[in-house]
Amino acid sequence: MSYEHLTLGERYVIYHLKLCNFSLREIGRRLGRHHSTISRELERNGPAAPGSPYWHQTAHAKALERRN
Repeated sequence: MSYEHLTLGERYVIYHLKLCNFSLREIGRRLGRHHSTISRELERNGPAAPGSPYWHQTAHAKALERRN
């Protein structure tokens, strides 16, 4: 199965849509991604402390670090 990593731009969209309290399904729909992709992104690269905001730049850096 082929897949593409999330881009910094997609993470930026996730950041803004999460701030506006959009559902994971709606975020996925707007990005053309499955909602489970969004869920995994927030789980793996999201904030360490519950209730903290998701920061796209930090999330992208975490993903790149894990990829290398």
